[in-house]
Amino acid sequence: MTAKKLVIAIGGNAIQPAGDAGGAESQRRKIEETCAKLADLVQAGYSFVLTHGNGPQVGNILLQNEETRQLVPAMPLDVCGAESQALIGYLIAQALRNEFAKRRIERPVACLITQTLVDANDPAFAKPTKPIGPYYTREADLIVKRAKGWKLVSDPRGGWRRVVPSPQPVDIVEKDTILKLVGDGDGSVVICAGGGGVPVVRREGRLAGVEAVIDKDLAAAVLAKVIGWKTLVIATDVERVALDFGKPGQRFLDKMTLAEARTHLAEGQFPEGSMGPKILAAIQFLESGGEHAVITDLLHLDAAVEKKAGTRIVQA
Repeated sequence: MTAKKLVIAIGGNAIQPAGDAGGAESQRRKIEETCAKLADLVQAGYSFVLTHGNGPQVGNILLQNEETRQLVPAMPLDVCGAESQALIGYLIAQALRNEFAKRRIERPVACLITQTLVDANDPAFAKPTKPIGPYYTREADLIVKRAKGWKLVSDPRGGWRRVVPSPQPVDIVEKDTILKLVGDGDGSVVICAGGGGVPVVRREGRLAGVEAVIDKDLAAAVLAKVIGWKTLVIATDVERVALDFGKPGQRFLDKMTLAEARTHLAEGQFPEGSMGPKILAAIQFLESGGEHAVITDLLHLDAAVEKKAGTRIVQA
């Protein structure tokens, strides 16, 4: 049944604990906790395609590139994104397989390095906004980075960070492969489009990677659209979406219509650096034919897909 098919986007908190340095074992433990929640959904009769964030991991890869650039060639950002997909995908796939084996669930798991198509003329390329990588504080470092053509912005938490373009995702290059793997929901659990996917453009009929980072929630909305699955689940670090967040009049929402979500977003209720992209992803998903989006945390994931928790965004 269509209602049992989910596209799930999990945030960085599901992979790397807040404040953690990001060692392999701590990530593995957190991912195992996450995969136990995902296995609950399979036992409840759901099928899902899974995508995930990669912010801390790709930042660490970039830092490793910087620190060893005198010894080995540094890799471009699209290659670093692919490396992070493989790193996180491996850990999730292994944890899911182990959890399935423990519960005697017979379901294949596949991790797919995924390319996400963007428009080469997207205006985002002329206005980089997405912070990536480490913080720089030394003047000598700033001079070197600017000489390399990096755009740097001051971060309110201190120091300077590199910003790169964050273009709108248009299509998932490997969508046909994903569809073959998932079947009618009775095939493999597929992990794909991690970190928004590796951003690529078409130039003279050929695919080429670009220096950019795609928002993973927007990519998840496109992923759900191109494979035709009608429910999008965005797992973040709060159970429900709030209006007037952090203010005396803060109020949590159980449900929003598409029209209400558009209005609240236009009014500035959902900041660009936090809830904004998630609400925008839900809007774009519903506008493209999706039926139901839900935003929640991992603790309430199973209840949210049963419409008993989280914030649901629906057509009307």
